[in-house]
Amino acid sequence: MAPVREIALPPDTLLDRYRADGGHVDCYVADLPGQIDLARLIRAFYTSPAFRPERWLLGVLLGKRADDGAVARLAAGQTERFSAWSVEARGADQILLCDYQGKTRSWLMVKPLAGGTRLHFGSAVLPTKARAARLLFNALLCFHGAYSRALLGSAVRSLLRSL
Repeated sequence: MAPVREIALPPDTLLDRYRADGGHVDCYVADLPGQIDLARLIRAFYTSPAFRPERWLLGVLLGKRADDGAVARLAAGQTERFSAWSVEARGADQILLCDYQGKTRSWLMVKPLAGGTRLHFGSAVLPTKARAARLLFNALLCFHGAYSRALLGSAVRSLLRSL
């Protein structure tokens, strides 16, 4: 399997606008053989075994359900809403989603490489003045990194099975 690794967020991405805000921004990548477009990455990511429990929890706890049909509509650019997120910005090679509270962003991007594609997944957590919220986020930062790697890794495995 292609290893998932953390890198500095590339400049001029949709997520880059949050780098200077004083919150947390991260970027994880994996390089795969073959050409993978954004729609395919979106489908693989949000239908992956690692993401399904989050989809289920959002449906049960918040009433923000999303099935595979909703993922397909998001991937095809036919909707601006998906479960607990709305599309903040979208390009041919990347998508930026905003959570329903406006506190976090999730970002996916594909970049062609010689003989393959680099998959990107990143997050932004906007700064907060609430001390308790900052302390909680800092305490969960290790989990967030491991979970981000697991999510992208699960999408990578799904994509590799389809190559």
